[in-house]
Amino acid sequence: MQFSNEAISSGAMARRLSRSTTISYGSRKIVLGGGAPVVVQSMTNTDTTDVIGTAIQIKDLARAGSELVRITVNNAEAAAAVPLIREQLDKMGIDVPLVGDFHYNGHTLLNDFPECAKALSKYRINPGNVGQGAKRDTQFAQMIEIACRYDKPVRIGVNWGSLDQGLLARIMDENAARSTPWNAQSVMYEALIVSAIENAQKAEELGLGKDKIILSCKVSGVQDLIAVYRELATRCDYPLHLGLTEAGMGSKGIVASTAALSVLLQEGIGDTIRISLTPEPGGDRTKEVIVGQEILQTMGLRKFTPMVIACPGCGRTTSTVFQELADDIQTFLRDQMPAWKLDYPGVENMNVAVMGCIVNGPGESKHANIGISLPGTGESPAAPVFVDGVKKMTLRGDNIAGDFQSIVLDYVKTHYGSSAEQKIIK
Repeated sequence: MQFSNEAISSGAMARRLSRSTTISYGSRKIVLGGGAPVVVQSMTNTDTTDVIGTAIQIKDLARAGSELVRITVNNAEAAAAVPLIREQLDKMGIDVPLVGDFHYNGHTLLNDFPECAKALSKYRINPGNVGQGAKRDTQFAQMIEIACRYDKPVRIGVNWGSLDQGLLARIMDENAARSTPWNAQSVMYEALIVSAIENAQKAEELGLGKDKIILSCKVSGVQDLIAVYRELATRCDYPLHLGLTEAGMGSKGIVASTAALSVLLQEGIGDTIRISLTPEPGGDRTKEVIVGQEILQTMGLRKFTPMVIACPGCGRTTSTVFQELADDIQTFLRDQMPAWKLDYPGVENMNVAVMGCIVNGPGESKHANIGISLPGTGESPAAPVFVDGVKKMTLRGDNIAGDFQSIVLDYVKTHYGSSAEQKIIK
């Protein structure tokens, strides 16, 4: 049997063709759509009026790899805080673009606080929460006009839980007139899609460039999300933002997000993603960034940090040494990446293997750039280390973890960036 070239490649379908939208701050430019790599974004959960606390969380999210960070702008105090947050980020050297999340009163806040409107790099507008009745169109227009004035991109984000009730009623009436009416679920899907596209068209009519619009139709169910985005992708060429509205907590949220987004990404749908995890009490907000990156990296769509290959353990590996080492080296690699991505370009392609016994240990280690095969239960207390498929040394003693970390660091310095270039020149 011979596999086709297509099967040997990443396996992903061709990316959906979309226009490109650029979100920028200073010299930092993030491109969505147009074939650009899928962008990972996140959102703060601090009180936006807490300028220092919000700036610190944005810094943490950006250092973890969030390429856009959205913040809540829900009242006058929050709007007044936005330029101060931007100022604090500038002092910390954090140039991540900020997205303002507006509901109900966005038209007032953007108008009354022009420094907020200018400090944000992008606005997020939910058509269902812009206003009711005759006020709706006026208030939507005010937000779009301000976006035009300051040349800001807009994500028109429709949500299952806050759908425009007037539009939904219209779609239901149209459905009732069909000779064979759709079921309630299909009607809801149609309302989401129509709301997103019609509001995008209204924004264009008001003067917002088509290259300034991103769409999303977010729901909480995996199959619902897949169905809605498959259809939305066929009806427009705007960049699309993917994510479950409320993914949930812990493993449930991670599994649900991975299941939904992986299907769509594999079909070439999606230009930017957010993993909306409910954090554990006191949990780290950066978890949602790491999950988003790992989805893209394990699918072969992007590279963010060196991959650690580690066995799950079995009766041969009753010692926790290999588990601790795998966790230590993975944390070490991720912690180094903010500096390494500047000093050692290409290091994100590195693979590191941490294996727990002799069964698969040496073989898996040879396939990695750097691999270590730790002794299993009853095996000789020695850990062979392989570099680019060749056994280089055997580690023994109580400091195997520290010694292996030093080997990894030396490999990075000699194989990537300026040190690697100097080595080649010599």
